Amino acid sequence: MSHDPFFFGYGSLVNTQTHVYDRHHRARLDGWRRVWRHTPFREMAFLTAEPFEGSYIDGLIAAVPGADWAALDLRETGYDRLPLAQGIRHEASDAGEIAVYHIPADKHGPADGPRPILLSYLDVVVQGYLQVFGEEGGQHFFDTTAGWDTTILDDRDAPLYPRAQLLKTEETRFVDRALAGMGAQLVKAG
Repeated sequence: MSHDPFFFGYGSLVNTQTHVYDRHHRARLDGWRRVWRHTPFREMAFLTAEPFEGSYIDGLIAAVPGADWAALDLRETGYDRLPLAQGIRHEASDAGEIAVYHIPADKHGPADGPRPILLSYLDVVVQGYLQVFGEEGGQHFFDTTAGWDTTILDDRDAPLYPRAQLLKTEETRFVDRALAGMGAQLVKAG
């Protein structure tokens, strides 16, 4: 019996409302961390994952039926799809090869300055973590992500992120409290 390949999602792909991959399972990737990457490729910071000894990130693995990566590769334009040979833990019995999308530090060259983090994108990511891992998982997302030393572009009134979701009041409060606790600098869009 052949097994479909899976991807490991650690950002917006944790939010199952943003994709159609319904065979998914909680997972952990050891030896990696999330980081906000600034490139000339986009005006906003990218969330990526990078190898980082002694750390781990939680996320989801999800099946890519028939190994049809085309739509997902298009969604993840700017990222490399890297097969994971080790470090991934999950309870899926039907997982074939597992890949992660990431941006190597030297992929796009340096940006001419810091890029802001789009709040509508951050909201989607954190909403996914809250729904899958609860508040502890949401806080773990903030604690295990590097690169918060940039501004947060508040576009909640008119979301710029194409897969923006409506958050529940308690989800919005969670994001706002976490950002305030980090001393994040929010700048209103527009």
